[in-house]
Amino acid sequence: MNVKTALSLALLTTLLAIASAPTLAVDSDPSPPASNDHAAGKKAIDAGDWNGAIKSLTAAAQREPRNADIQNLLGYSYRKSGQLDPAFKHYERALQLDPRHLGAHEYIGEAYLMANNPAKAEEHLSALKKICLRVCEERDDLAKSIERYRAAKK
Repeated sequence: MNVKTALSLALLTTLLAIASAPTLAVDSDPSPPASNDHAAGKKAIDAGDWNGAIKSLTAAAQREPRNADIQNLLGYSYRKSGQLDPAFKHYERALQLDPRHLGAHEYIGEAYLMANNPAKAEEHLSALKKICLRVCEERDDLAKSIERYRAAKK
């Protein structure tokens, strides 16, 4: 067997091995399903139980400290309960973990409006405009919130 034939066989063997290996779908989420605390937190949010949501999501965040969605939901729950300082802390953590997190940009923008800081809300709207090139509910909702805020201040 000459070198060319040996290389061809080696290449063919490698390609067959790769082709037969199991693969994940491109859109598969490799992370485990949400914890019971995460699910309980979402349920509490749906019920408007902000303190219950904070309790459940805090427990979920202890188990999954790098989960931007949990941090965002904690920020949302604190904001809805009127506690802006911890809300900002959790939104900022969500954005540290995932700078393109649409919900965190929208919700921190709304929190800045509650804190009478429309300039910071506009910064997050600008970020959403860069991230969302097509239909984007978060961008549109924050833009409407800023419009309502400005109209109410006139």
